[in-house]
Amino acid sequence: MNLLDRVRETIRRYSLLTPEATVVAATSGGSDSVALAYVLDELDRSGVCRLIGLAHFNHQLRTEADRDEMFCVQLANDLGRPLIADRADVRDLARRENRSIEDAARTARHAFLERARVGLGADVVALGHTRDDQAETFLLRLLRGAGSRGLGAMHPRREALIRPLIDCRRAELKAWLAQRNIAFVHDASNDDVSVPRNRVRAELLPLIEARFNPSIVEVLAEEAELARDDHQWLEAAADQCYDQVVSSDGSRRIIDSLALRRCPAALQRLIVRRAMTEASTGRTIRFQDVERVLDTARSDGASFDGPGQRVERLGHNVVLTGRPAGTTGRPSQPGSRPNLFRYQLSIPGEVRVPEAGCVVSVEVAERVEPDLLTAGHGVAVVRLDKSTGSLAVRNRRPGDRFKPFGLGRRKKLQDYFVDRKVARERRDFVPIVVDDRDRIVWVAGHSISEDFRVTDPAQAVLILRLKGLGGSF
Repeated sequence: MNLLDRVRETIRRYSLLTPEATVVAATSGGSDSVALAYVLDELDRSGVCRLIGLAHFNHQLRTEADRDEMFCVQLANDLGRPLIADRADVRDLARRENRSIEDAARTARHAFLERARVGLGADVVALGHTRDDQAETFLLRLLRGAGSRGLGAMHPRREALIRPLIDCRRAELKAWLAQRNIAFVHDASNDDVSVPRNRVRAELLPLIEARFNPSIVEVLAEEAELARDDHQWLEAAADQCYDQVVSSDGSRRIIDSLALRRCPAALQRLIVRRAMTEASTGRTIRFQDVERVLDTARSDGASFDGPGQRVERLGHNVVLTGRPAGTTGRPSQPGSRPNLFRYQLSIPGEVRVPEAGCVVSVEVAERVEPDLLTAGHGVAVVRLDKSTGSLAVRNRRPGDRFKPFGLGRRKKLQDYFVDRKVARERRDFVPIVVDDRDRIVWVAGHSISEDFRVTDPAQAVLILRLKGLGGSF
């Protein structure tokens, strides 16, 4: 099977694109991303998809970064496609936000790619990750310690990001470019073996390939797919039985040990991990933490302090009581729920929310202005035609669900707050903008609902803003 046919098969197998789908190709100038741009260009010509532009992000981390940016400008010109380029001082961003450079770079790059997608009116952004990248990710996570979720490595599709080359080898792409005399740039930072991924790529994988298994990349990529499928099945099974095993009472998660023991061992671990994560407000839960709770569920073990929570056996229940971040010892008993609030929000208009210490405003615009795409979490742009009737601002209610931007499926608001590590004591004060059918439009300061996302930069929109009383957040 030639390269283009393999990519077509990957697209079909994972339902990545349709003939009507519009796609932006992310390009760094390296061999993988250059091959991605040319492959998508050819697939566009054959009616597989519609390539509507390229996107390049300059991290300003290397002396060659400006050279790479200019190369991508020329690449876009050669393909006759528009290019959206942006840059940021990632090193300074990492220092200001006390994050690793890798994490800051990934966050800044993904935020840019989303801006580029919306700016060009595309459905998805394509990334140039290969089967080699998949194998490297699997090994890295195995070495660091990961379950089936982590070993699933990179997904062919994650929200609005797709990986059409995930079944292609890196050497195969370089050979394909060489046959067509297509140039690319070399990223010297990939030669730095002090970076764990580069060390796995340059030292560990070649050693395993030479001494143990010449097909190790294929083996690891297949293992990643198996782990991903296993975890997705387990998550779906856990969703079905979680509410029968775990109940909530404020900051407490109450595990019915009898119901838990009726579940298979793999589900028991997943359910306990999920309950512990909720009780700890998203803190890291280790394998041994889960095992200790399971031991408590099987016998009348002594109480103990887990990550951000107290674990106690009460009758046939195991009770996880969360404590506020930064505190130690036994958590205090949960207090009463704060007063509920709900305020009407006229279009256009604004409303003061004293309980949350903020002002929420809304205005109508005929189209999306580019600067609003980079305005941060204090601004949200949503479709006017989807926002029926009047709006209201309220705090959360039991049973609230919405579809977070880019996720593609509905999620409990409670679970969303846990995933986002929103402090438990702040969750009841997060302003929620809803329409006249009480559908969540915007979790203010966090995410709009996918149901209201802008799909065409030229369509009329609502611009929502969140400000602190007396100034901006």
